Amino acid sequence: MFPQLARFTDLGLLLLRLMVGLIFVTSGYGHLKDPAARAKDIGMSKPFTVFLGIAEVSGALGVTFGVLTQLAAFGLILIMFGAIQKKIFAWHTGFWGQRGSGWHYDLMLILMNLVIAFTNGGAYVLMR
Repeated sequence: MFPQLARFTDLGLLLLRLMVGLIFVTSGYGHLKDPAARAKDIGMSKPFTVFLGIAEVSGALGVTFGVLTQLAAFGLILIMFGAIQKKIFAWHTGFWGQRGSGWHYDLMLILMNLVIAFTNGGAYVLMR
């Protein structure tokens, strides 16, 4: 309907990468800021929580700056699959959850990262 918008595809992908990066860097920072409290909150060990925080921040930086973009996006997808598994099978959270805490958010982040991976982040990346 609006073919002239296609010229903004790379800008749209950059904005998508920036949003995904912001979400994961803040989440990863939350894991690293107080790993003991966060580990208790999510029901994981402290070393795993630190690993998770480092993985989220690393993936976020890769996606944001376009460095090993596809690898970073797939890594973040794996993290989100783990979050969905925990929400469904351990916490018995529904798709919408209570107060918006369901796994719909995690699924949306998986799909956002799939777009990033399938397009290799678009043209505005630092490294292919």
